[in-house]
Amino acid sequence: MTDLLSERCGDLLTGSYDCPDRIVLNAYYQMGHAPGGFRVWWRRWHTDGDERLDNAHLMRLAGRFARRLRASAQAHGIPVIDCKAGERKHQIAEEYLAEHPEVGVGVFLILVNRSPALVWKVDRSAKGVIHHLEKTRQFVNHYSFHIIDPTWGHVTIKISGHPPFGAQVMLNGHEYVAAAARAAGIGYTKEGNCFTQTGDPERLAQIADTLSQPGIVGRLSQVIDRWIYTACLCYGLSSDEQEQSGFRYEYSIYQVEYSRNLAFASGARMDRRFNTMIDRTRSRLDIPTVRTLFGSKGRPHRKPGQQLSERQAVVIEKPRWNLTIFKVHFGLLTLKAYTKGERVLRFEAIAHHTKQLGCGRRLDKFPQITTRLTGMVDRFTTMLDCVELGFLPDGILDQLPTPSTLGATRTGGLDMNRPRVRAALAAALSLAVAPAGFTVAQFTAKVRAMTGQAPEDYSIRQGAYDLRKLRGKQLVIKPGRTRRYHVPELAGRTIAALLTLRDKIIAPLAAGIRTPRQGRPPKNWTTIDRDYETLRRNMQTLLTNLGITTKATAASTTNCRSRPATL
Repeated sequence: MTDLLSERCGDLLTGSYDCPDRIVLNAYYQMGHAPGGFRVWWRRWHTDGDERLDNAHLMRLAGRFARRLRASAQAHGIPVIDCKAGERKHQIAEEYLAEHPEVGVGVFLILVNRSPALVWKVDRSAKGVIHHLEKTRQFVNHYSFHIIDPTWGHVTIKISGHPPFGAQVMLNGHEYVAAAARAAGIGYTKEGNCFTQTGDPERLAQIADTLSQPGIVGRLSQVIDRWIYTACLCYGLSSDEQEQSGFRYEYSIYQVEYSRNLAFASGARMDRRFNTMIDRTRSRLDIPTVRTLFGSKGRPHRKPGQQLSERQAVVIEKPRWNLTIFKVHFGLLTLKAYTKGERVLRFEAIAHHTKQLGCGRRLDKFPQITTRLTGMVDRFTTMLDCVELGFLPDGILDQLPTPSTLGATRTGGLDMNRPRVRAALAAALSLAVAPAGFTVAQFTAKVRAMTGQAPEDYSIRQGAYDLRKLRGKQLVIKPGRTRRYHVPELAGRTIAALLTLRDKIIAPLAAGIRTPRQGRPPKNWTTIDRDYETLRRNMQTLLTNLGITTKATAASTTNCRSRPATL
């Protein structure tokens, strides 16, 4: 890990690991998605004839799939549950596993629900000639096969009963790491999809790293092939029919979650560290809401015990501690930070659709996808650290108002007393964690959202001009010939410090000095409240000694040197 946050918290950690979490793949028969290809596949299956290619026979295939599945499940004692809309299918499977710990390798549960899928419609003439095949999307029954795999743990394959039998495969990287850790004799404590404690953090991290290496492509293909043909597709096409028609799935990556997990030595220190980070960065990153799920207990203040068996594997079903979730959304990408278990702080990068990563979606692109997500987590944690801890370089306050040169163009300076400049800095800082940077349009939209201005009050041309001024001061960069802007690490610290100095120090102190506090102090004061009050009192004394008064005098319009200046 190379992010600044992990380096700064290094003394507080007992271990850390990076791991792909939820992995969702689409399984599809490519020829079945084009009219010509679907007809060729049908002819292969029916000895070069398509006389029986009609809507009735296609519907009978779906009915045959359902009858075969339910008969086989009844014969093997596998429950089949018809789910209603809105039910969490994965939660039903987890509850079933908790109630039946004796479940072995293979299919242990089948859930049925309705969702959209590709359904072909055949249009024939009065003489029986096929005019065309129409591709439609309809709500049809899908069958979710919940499987225990010896290598990947809990695997789910959701398949449509209508040809071309589109499927979706859901796996979890933590299940793979847990199985490999058990095989290697590494003890661990696991809460949901997170290792909260382990006997050998370095070996566990090495196992988790294998999920981001090129060899994982073959293992993913193997586990899908192991089950999708013999346990799922066999109800629609038998093995002989699959071979005769040449039906073979291809796989693409649909969704991936990638997590970085920091294990702290003390849960109380982790809580303070994370809450402080949220308090400092929430307003600077323009996060509208931070959700907290309250637990029933406080985090333990003791250090973790060292008595962990080499083969211990404990799974905690429900969290007992307060869970604060910190999310930032960028289109189909999400960055998230939250605490997990007693002492684990997790940062996640989620690709809700891998097309937004721009590196391809085929199965062999999985290492590139995880590399992109790793970069997103690195930038997210690094910029959180930069936004949390500001820094003012020497002379920056004198350099900002002066003009600068960008190439051959002379640009104006930055006057922190102007609201437009402060809004531009705040918008750039809130977009600093964007995975792929931000455009002029996104910057302009963020300024409008933060200031409430209409498009005619703040146009894209004004946004582009403000970005040129920020680039002139090296607070924003535009790499190469791209149209996307990035906030460097040091610039993020500088912008955060400038905005904090102006909005959280100068403005509150000036207001407090003009209107001295009267009456009794509040019952509950934070440390920052006490620091403000101490500074306010000391500033009043300092201003008096410097000859600056906080109240206007009757003759304040004169320039008499004997009179004190007015603040």
